[in-house]
Amino acid sequence: MARTAVITGASSGIGREIARILYAKGFRCILCARREDRLKELAQELGENTRVVVCDLSKREECFSLYEQVKDENVGVLINGAGFGLFGKFTQSELGRELEMIDTNITAVHILTKLFVKDFAQKDRGYIMNIASSAGLMSGGPYMSTYYASKAYVADLTSAVARELEEAGSKVKVCALCPGPVDTEFNDVAGTKFGVKAISAEQCARDAVKGMFGGKTIIVPSATLKLAAAGAHLVPRKLLVAMTGRIQTEN
Repeated sequence: MARTAVITGASSGIGREIARILYAKGFRCILCARREDRLKELAQELGENTRVVVCDLSKREECFSLYEQVKDENVGVLINGAGFGLFGKFTQSELGRELEMIDTNITAVHILTKLFVKDFAQKDRGYIMNIASSAGLMSGGPYMSTYYASKAYVADLTSAVARELEEAGSKVKVCALCPGPVDTEFNDVAGTKFGVKAISAEQCARDAVKGMFGGKTIIVPSATLKLAAAGAHLVPRKLLVAMTGRIQTEN
């Protein structure tokens, strides 16, 4: 039976490119997102045995439903790629939209990581990649405060779980992908643009998969951003937050 990879957020961007790479490596892919037409298009491109699961992971019940639908399909890789951002002043941004983002970026990642890592630990094999952001390695982002906070949660949770598995001698690997700007639909959805050059989704996905199978815990697919993330710890928090706010503007 072919190894199976579950990819959420597979309808576009990094998730879609990771699905293409994993399929080329011989994985059977289960593609998950809200947009059925996009998923079916990708499934047709990838070929036979690819499965589509339409779900809205901002809803807890659909996170549990997704797990129940795929748990018996020899899953060896989970890519938690569903997520989005939102630009705007915290005093003016829409609370309902922010809560939807928290449910997608944090709650869904937490639920699926929890459920699958327990299965993987029992089998003593498997990989989980949580798509975070370089934002999760910084000290907060004015005008995208909730997004930055959500990605910090993902990066911190992933690092802690990875350490627990390592101390237990487990062969299960958990990692967080922390890219900077990537050329995807993210900016359009978030309503922002960044003053930093974006990398392609294809390059990001290649570095992500290589890092995941290489056993890295934090994957930053850009030499420049690696230096920036390392240097961030040397800058006073107040100054770093101010600097971060300047690199993004309303789209």
